[in-house]
Amino acid sequence: MPPRSPAEVRARLAALHLVPSKRLGQSFLTDPFVADMETALLEAVPGRPVIEIGGGLGLLTAALRRRGLGPVTVVERDPRLAAHLRRSFDGEVRVVEADALEVEFHGAAIVVGNLPFSVAAPILSRLFEARVARIVVLLQKEVGERYTAAAGGRRYGRPAIQAALYGTAEAFATIPRSSFEPVPRVDGMLVRFTGRPGPLPVPSVARLEDEVRRLFSSRRKQLGNLLPAVVGGVGEARRLAEEAGWPDGWARKRPEELAPEMFFALSRARALRGGPVAP
Repeated sequence: MPPRSPAEVRARLAALHLVPSKRLGQSFLTDPFVADMETALLEAVPGRPVIEIGGGLGLLTAALRRRGLGPVTVVERDPRLAAHLRRSFDGEVRVVEADALEVEFHGAAIVVGNLPFSVAAPILSRLFEARVARIVVLLQKEVGERYTAAAGGRRYGRPAIQAALYGTAEAFATIPRSSFEPVPRVDGMLVRFTGRPGPLPVPSVARLEDEVRRLFSSRRKQLGNLLPAVVGGVGEARRLAEEAGWPDGWARKRPEELAPEMFFALSRARALRGGPVAP
C-alpha cells in the first residue's frame, strides 16, 4: 500500500535509500483524498488508456487502479521509484522509466499527474501540442492561476491564451503544501484541461505565439503603441484590428484586457494578409 502520511513517506524513502531531489522537484503527495479527486476529475471510463506523469510512491496510481481505470502507463524518471512501482503493482500497470519531456504523447490517451513545479509549463506544452483530450494535473498554485485566468485578471497572459487555444482550463481546488512530503514552499492547485475538438482556431501556432509574446512583452503599454510594432505600422494595425473584430477603443486598451479569441482573430486576419510567420 502506498504511504499516506509524511511519516510513512519518510519511512518508505529511507527503505529505498532515496533522498528527495530538489533538482527533480521530488515532493510526494500524502493525501489520498487529493489522489481520489484527481482520478474523479478525469471522468475516464475503464478501457481508455491513462498516462500518469511522475508515479512517485504510487498514491495516485493506486487511486487509478481502485477505480478500475486503464490500461495505465506510469512515466517515472527516477529509476529507483520506477523499480518500486513495478514491484508494488506487479504487472497491473506499465511503468516507463523516462523523462516526461522526452515521451511521445498522443491524443487518444488521457493524462494525470502531480507535475514537478519547475517543469510543469514545458510538460503542458507537449501535452497541448499532442492534442491530449483531457489532462488533470496538480500544479504550483500560481502557475495554475496563470493557466486558468480570465481576461482582465492579474494573472492573465500567455499561459491562459495557450490553454484557450488548445481547449478549456478549469481550476478546481487549492491543495495545501502540507499535503506533500517534503513540504514545498508553495501551495498547489488542481487544474483540468479539456482539449478542443477539431482544428485549432488559428492557421499557424508559431505566428500566434510570436504575436502574443511580443504584445505581452510590455504589459503596461496600450495596444495602440504595441500592435503597430508587431504588424508593420499604424495603418496596418488599424486595418487588422478592424478585420479581427477588435472592440472600439482597442488602441487605448492593454493586452490583458482582450479575450483569447481576439488574439486568435488577429492571427487569422494577419495570415490572410500574408503576415510573416515566426521562425
